[in-house]
Amino acid sequence: MAFQGFGPQAMPFFKALGFHQTKEWFEENRETYETAVKAPMGDLVEETAARLAKARIPIKGDRKSSVFRIHRDVRFSQNKDPYKTNAGVALTRSGSKRDPGVLYFHLSPEECFFAAGFHMPDPHELAKLRAAAARAPKTFKQMTAKLATAELNLSHEDALRRPPRGLEDIDDPEVAAAMRLKNFICLRPVSEAQIRKPALVDDFCTFAADSLPLLKWGWDALSDSR
Repeated sequence: MAFQGFGPQAMPFFKALGFHQTKEWFEENRETYETAVKAPMGDLVEETAARLAKARIPIKGDRKSSVFRIHRDVRFSQNKDPYKTNAGVALTRSGSKRDPGVLYFHLSPEECFFAAGFHMPDPHELAKLRAAAARAPKTFKQMTAKLATAELNLSHEDALRRPPRGLEDIDDPEVAAAMRLKNFICLRPVSEAQIRKPALVDDFCTFAADSLPLLKWGWDALSDSR
């Protein structure tokens, strides 16, 4: 089904869920979740994936594998609330959410945004991303310049205060700053007006194209055998 936008019940559902957080309330309001959140999110994924395939952008997804579950994994968390108060979807080269290099959309009452890149990579992957920037600074800066032309930049949220040992003596300020990154991602805010319109698919596809230089750079870095 073609994406028609998220309706007016989506945000109030999450706000109420944040207050109640019980299985009984969720089951009583499951239909609202299914129709106002889950179904349109699936439509967004599949229409976006079809458009990306047509544009030969190597990112896949579908409503079964790309939409995150609303149930929280509370096994290792002090917060035992059983439900998330947001929805998200991740598209990747293989279609699996675990594949490195993600195109992401986040929906919540607090904020909505598109994101792309390498979020919380494991230590080996993070080391390879940093090494790629340090080893080929020109290529790295060409990538960030392409992001800048689309008014995107690498997020420095949660960056280390100091670079890791062995990466302290980099003269180029931009590359030196990249050594402190724990994530290589870029983001674009999405307004509540945008989420209500079918054109959100266009916005998502535009963001995918704009952020593709980062994804391609990261994929190359992770595939480097050095």
